[in-house]
Amino acid sequence: MLNNTNIYRRTRLGESQEDYLEAIFVLSNEKKAVRVKDIARRLKVSRPSVVVALNALADKGLVRHEHYGGVELTVDGRATAAAVYQRHLLLERFLHQVLGVSRAVARTDACRLEHSLSAETVQRLIAFVKKRNRQ
Repeated sequence: MLNNTNIYRRTRLGESQEDYLEAIFVLSNEKKAVRVKDIARRLKVSRPSVVVALNALADKGLVRHEHYGGVELTVDGRATAAAVYQRHLLLERFLHQVLGVSRAVARTDACRLEHSLSAETVQRLIAFVKKRNRQ
């Protein structure tokens, strides 16, 4: 479930930009082509907001987006998105399985926490969850 290769990757992106990358990552694993409307629906934002965010991410070399076309992650974008997503999964799992928080609350809280953890904290959480799963 957890891919240690990318999970420690820190970004210089804001929380919103990380959310967009994560949404594109998840959607691209679910469907063949990711479109602006899919991202807008997932993040509950307007289509124009998605376009603005995609332009900023494209300027950073993290996504490719053709006007009225599909959206895809670049190699760097995929690695960054995977790291954010892996942190999300780690936190969701920890909150739900270890702390006993409901799955819905764990999912919501993981979205908030995934953006601000240090690499050290992530490493300790991974070690804790792995050790606990072996017991």
